[in-house]
Amino acid sequence: MSRSTGRRRSLAATLALSLAATVTAVLAPSVPAAAAPVDLARAGTASASSVELDRADFAAAYANDGNPNTRWSSKYQDDNWVQVTLAAPAAVDHVVLRWPNACARDFALQTSADGVTWTTVVRMQRGTCPRTDVIEVHSAQAVRHVRMQGYQRWAGYGYSISDFEVWDSSPAAPAPTLGLLPRPVSVLERAEAPYTLQRGTPIVAAGANAAAPANYLAGILRRSTGYPLPVLGSATAAAPIVVDVGPGKGPAGQAAEGYRLTVDATRVYIGADTANGALNAVQTLRQLFPQWVESRTVVAATWTVPAVTIADHPRFAHRGMMLDVARSFYPVAEVKAYIDAAAQYKINRLHLHLTDDQGWRIAIDNPASNPSAIDYPLLTQVSGATAMTYSPTGQLMGTELGVTGFYTKADYAEIVRYAGVNGMTVIPEVDVPGHTNAALHAIPQLNTAGAQPQRPAGAATVPADGTGSVGYSSLDAAAAVTYEFVRQVLTQIAAMTPGPYLHIGGDEAHVTGHADYTAMVDAFTAQVAALGRTVIGWNEYAGSALPQNNAVVQYWNGDRTAVANAVNTRGAKVVLSPAPHTYVPQKQDARQPLGGTWACGGVCGLDRHYNWDPGTFIPGIAQSSVLGVESALWGEFIRRVGQAQYYSFPRLLATAEVGWTPQAQRDYADFRLRLSVAGGRLTLQGVNFFPTADVAWRGQVLGASGAARAGTPAAATWTVTAPGAAPADVSATVTWSDGRVEALTAVTAREASIPGMRINDVFTVVSRRTFAAAGTFTGSLLVRVAGQAPVRATLTVAVTT
Repeated sequence: MSRSTGRRRSLAATLALSLAATVTAVLAPSVPAAAAPVDLARAGTASASSVELDRADFAAAYANDGNPNTRWSSKYQDDNWVQVTLAAPAAVDHVVLRWPNACARDFALQTSADGVTWTTVVRMQRGTCPRTDVIEVHSAQAVRHVRMQGYQRWAGYGYSISDFEVWDSSPAAPAPTLGLLPRPVSVLERAEAPYTLQRGTPIVAAGANAAAPANYLAGILRRSTGYPLPVLGSATAAAPIVVDVGPGKGPAGQAAEGYRLTVDATRVYIGADTANGALNAVQTLRQLFPQWVESRTVVAATWTVPAVTIADHPRFAHRGMMLDVARSFYPVAEVKAYIDAAAQYKINRLHLHLTDDQGWRIAIDNPASNPSAIDYPLLTQVSGATAMTYSPTGQLMGTELGVTGFYTKADYAEIVRYAGVNGMTVIPEVDVPGHTNAALHAIPQLNTAGAQPQRPAGAATVPADGTGSVGYSSLDAAAAVTYEFVRQVLTQIAAMTPGPYLHIGGDEAHVTGHADYTAMVDAFTAQVAALGRTVIGWNEYAGSALPQNNAVVQYWNGDRTAVANAVNTRGAKVVLSPAPHTYVPQKQDARQPLGGTWACGGVCGLDRHYNWDPGTFIPGIAQSSVLGVESALWGEFIRRVGQAQYYSFPRLLATAEVGWTPQAQRDYADFRLRLSVAGGRLTLQGVNFFPTADVAWRGQVLGASGAARAGTPAAATWTVTAPGAAPADVSATVTWSDGRVEALTAVTAREASIPGMRINDVFTVVSRRTFAAAGTFTGSLLVRVAGQAPVRATLTVAVTT
């Protein structure tokens, strides 16, 4: 399938806490706001050095009118400015500049009391467009005029600003939220004392199937808390976590994946009918702990969980993600990382696109009975060494050549095992009868008279093709070797895959005649049924003779009527992957240099992935015929797991909620509010996610208490999560209990870059203050992230002589 574009960068977040002891962390505004922040620019007057084409609809007044659909634009020259004269002199906290499509590469924000003498607050060089710049001002004296002075335009047009905002105070503290994703069916927050995890807490696994989810939970919590957390069959210790699995333990009628979760000061109780239901509860519980529970190293924090009562179950059984490993290979460790990031949001299907024109990624052995003497190991020996390389015009696709490689049967077994531990069923896809150039390139016997393309004269096979071209290859419907080959491949993959599904592709067979296509697809689907499995195929195969009541149509684009007919006449089920709502290699933001735009006629943002209803998407079928939804990541330009995550997250979280939460309970604004607290968790986990512009990603800070000797630098350390922030966006000031105040610098090992396809790492703030005398000193760190309410955390340093 040719449906995408992207870039590279794997991400490993490091939480460096150099001091060990008690930690106190407080996430709150530094000073309670007496009144809501005011945009002073709205009452001001805008003026500019020039207006594009002298048009009235581009006048300066449109920069501060509060309407994002209007804008000021300058003439096509670098030296231009726009300014707002405030109604009265005032203190300015921060300024927001929203650039639509004509940004500044180089500009300064300036303030003035009289409009004559200007002070440069900051000069900025930025590398993306469009964008929003939030600039901290914190003016010591009242100002009357605020100016954007441009030095270099983004391109040939002028500068363009849709919103010029001048705020008198820090943003208000964000609304409180549990931050649960996907949103549970029923949540009751109780005004009671929270539960606190202790070093001596046991995890009780009650029931024969409770051990796996209980051990999964213990593994998460041990890593960050350092507590032993033994998993026991019973325990008398106070405040246990109980995982209780057995008939009738979960919500009535939701045995497969439903769960109950009750938290009070005395215990955490999980009740579920199945291990998968209990695992879903575990994933919810981990989100109720402070975000620092996702740290890869032990941190000292107060591990509390709010008092809640939750009853929950999924709307749809299938909540999947597809990973195209054929165009560019993902080693086992990278597949595991992709699983880890998605499983916490209750994604429960891993669809592996194992074969395509560009490569073959799964080992197939020579069988005992081999009438055509096919050397099946050639599939990986030859086409495991090919991958996506260049476009049809010879341009490099992505940031590097596609990665080659393949999975041995042991590799594949490990992926299946690991997916199962994380609650996922693996769905393998062998794409036939089209998308088969890699098979034709490796196996001479498949290059029969009716196969496409034809091999060159004197060659045993067709050449490899690493371009993104599609629809040009096909197996030969008239050749017996075609059916022998596909039967053997499906048989071996079925033997390796414990799940109920085999995916045969069936898409974009443009050079295959209708009769030949139908003959092959009908034979292949019958082979899958004979193996005792349920066949899945892309919606192009919907018109074939699908096995009655034992087939799934995966819709991506095109004719929905054919899908409805397959449901109503063949008893098929449907998995929905409509390209505008689930295809993640499409651009999610115009600032991204790589990515498709065909699916949405522009960017396919987070809102497009969230705002749709799978229950009504295919007209003429009942919701009960929809198995669920699946996010699809194609690999024309995506390289490595870091890039895969950057294009998938957070849009995959939207798909997870679309598949889990009842339609009537879904709301995009509420989703963004809950998503805003997930950024810190993802940062700590090392997930390389995209900092979606319309999500107010929240900053959090944690201080690590410790000890020092008098006369020796203390190295008191705070860790800050601030998704999408640049170092210049983060300011930090510590006030010590003895009255000393220090301005500190926040540093990160990796800065965010949209062109570079990477999110920033955690920030570290260190005070190397030397204490002259013994005593206990408390440091309160105030962190300001541009455009956010301030956050604060304290630590103590015990100083000895």
